[in-house]
Amino acid sequence: MKDRYNVLFVCTRNSARSLMAETLANRLGGERIRAFSAGNHPDGRVHPGAVRALTAAGLATSELRGKSWDEFTVSDAPVMDLIITVCDRAAGETCPNWPGHPVTAHWSIPDPAAVEGTPEQSQKAFSMALQMLQHRIALLLSLRPEAWDRLSIESHPGKEVSP
Repeated sequence: MKDRYNVLFVCTRNSARSLMAETLANRLGGERIRAFSAGNHPDGRVHPGAVRALTAAGLATSELRGKSWDEFTVSDAPVMDLIITVCDRAAGETCPNWPGHPVTAHWSIPDPAAVEGTPEQSQKAFSMALQMLQHRIALLLSLRPEAWDRLSIESHPGKEVSP
């Protein structure tokens, strides 16, 4: 059984949802997971609404940056155990061949940056996305470590899974 699992959250621009998920997972996961985020078309910035939502939740944002998923396909990149797309557009894209053949999942989180309206309505959308991510990450972390190992083994063809 592994001590720590690598999780990559993917969203198209890597400016809001995936970065919020990375931050939350690193905070909530403690020593159990190490989270990263990336996008297939990153715009290189962190959305101000995401920064405000994370800051309001007491989470640090100074180290966040938009990243391309290409950073996680090179030979010296951390090998991921789990890849989670958090936007429908990224889920529909053809993903790279991730080193290690990680388990993949999709969480459909509405895009808070797409909300039109007052600044208050926009910020509420970011807060709601953060709450949805927190709930799903908490559920993921509630899995026993054996379940994580079983998922990992089942995602690698040719490995035996014991009953």
